[in-house]
Amino acid sequence: MDSFLKNVTDIALKKAKSAAKAGEIPVCAVIFDPENKKILASAVNRTERGRDPTAHAEILAIRKACRLTQQTRLHGYDIYVTLEPCPMCAAAVSFARLRRLYFGAYDVKGGGVEHGCRIYQKAPNLYVPEIYGGIAQTRCAALLKDFFQTLRGDGK
Repeated sequence: MDSFLKNVTDIALKKAKSAAKAGEIPVCAVIFDPENKKILASAVNRTERGRDPTAHAEILAIRKACRLTQQTRLHGYDIYVTLEPCPMCAAAVSFARLRRLYFGAYDVKGGGVEHGCRIYQKAPNLYVPEIYGGIAQTRCAALLKDFFQTLRGDGK
């Protein structure tokens, strides 16, 4: 992993931890321009605080990036997410035309990329980004595991 992607991952994990403290499932998405080494937008889940089931980190980051660029497509930009995107978010990544999708922890139950419906394999008319899963998987999975253990009351 190059140093810029490592930095993006560290930022995403730090923001995901702050989301957990606010009672959200700790997921963060960061959209960045790998050529210029600049972060364009980031967001964490806000489904609980916003009472909005579509307020996933990926959706919010894409909306913010599109507002900032004043474009509906994000050609040349990449996204890093701490958790494998669900089918809704995987479709949003496709519609936004993000070049690459990097994600941390795999989501066996709710994922839509490598697990579950595997949206990019089933929908031949969708734009498919380059996909790199398991980036900082151990750290991302541990954050989620700790959050859910605490939520259930059997955490540390």
